[in-house]
Amino acid sequence: MIATDVAVVGGGIVGLATAYQLTRSRPGTRVVVLEKEPEVGRHQTGHNSGVLHSGIYYKPGSLKATNCRQGKKLMEDFCASEDIPFEICGKVIVAIDDKDLPALERIYERGQANGVSCEVIGKERLAELEPHAAGVKAIHVPEAGIVDYKEVCRRLAQRIREAGGQVLTDARVAKIERSKDKAILTTAKGEQVETQQIVNCAGLQCDRVTAMGGVKPDAQIVPFRGEYFELKPEAEHLCKNLIYPVPDPAFPFLGVHFTRMIEGGVECGPNAVLAFGREAYRKTDFNAKDFFETLRYSGFRKLARKYWRTGLGEMWRSASKAAFVKALSRLVPEIKAEHLVPAPAGIRAQAVQPDGGMVDDFLIQEADHVINVNNAPSPAATASLNIGATIVERLLPRLG
Repeated sequence: MIATDVAVVGGGIVGLATAYQLTRSRPGTRVVVLEKEPEVGRHQTGHNSGVLHSGIYYKPGSLKATNCRQGKKLMEDFCASEDIPFEICGKVIVAIDDKDLPALERIYERGQANGVSCEVIGKERLAELEPHAAGVKAIHVPEAGIVDYKEVCRRLAQRIREAGGQVLTDARVAKIERSKDKAILTTAKGEQVETQQIVNCAGLQCDRVTAMGGVKPDAQIVPFRGEYFELKPEAEHLCKNLIYPVPDPAFPFLGVHFTRMIEGGVECGPNAVLAFGREAYRKTDFNAKDFFETLRYSGFRKLARKYWRTGLGEMWRSASKAAFVKALSRLVPEIKAEHLVPAPAGIRAQAVQPDGGMVDDFLIQEADHVINVNNAPSPAATASLNIGATIVERLLPRLG
């Protein structure tokens, strides 16, 4: 039996950032991170394309907006102090034709309200920044950047251990028992952790961990696979930094885009297709329990009925490289199929409400002895250190 003050379920970037911030805010507090995989940051964090988001897209006053703005600065400071490579390279959000202009203007207004350094630019300036991008107007966001979040996770885990905390891998939580004054977590291997407080940062499994802890989640996780290609070296000149389209306001996805990565190379994508499992990273992966749980969920069925045309389009781009190239070529007309090679996919843990609505903000549910982070998609990596600090603020009064 391990006795601790706080047990964090999930060793992705949000869980690690929470444990790290706790060791800094209240030194001597006992903290244990329980990660089910052999190493930290294996799922959403490990499949992240590594963008330091500015906060331009998010509704002013939302948890996404406030945490992204503050978290980006904290992440830059952390990387600078830890000598982790990052780069403030800037991005452009491109209006491909006149139909995109009203949405572009709304994004710009949000950026201004959120305090983002950004400006609307014309074709000439766009051609200077991204010579191969096509569009009638764009927003230039000079403060956007790129970083390696996997390395951030490794460094956070190191600092937690140095501060006296524990980061346990191969430690999948199989059972949670809550009583009046404590909680006990039991792993799949039979190890037990007794704790005052639990923080659930289980990402793709967060709703299941919430239910395991005796709390009904406000939304269920529906996994969407984001598939990517990578530019061959001879085509990397087509993208200097980050090129994004104007996103569809009905969806919490940003559309297929071009991302220069900190370790080199340019990633293209993602689309967003229903994954046949919460960890089904390949098209051939299938998890019957996950898949039929999604199909049985009324919220997913309502979502599918409302957006089936959009879903079919995403599936077509998944099945057809030509269709994927066509979507990319709207941003960069010179792109060709022979420029692209397949890259690893990621899975987005999208919280969907029973009425079919997709939760578009971070979602935190609290109960006795437990704080559940039940929706933390992009920009959670950028915002992670501030999300962690926010959770710690809620934890400290509970610890007495």
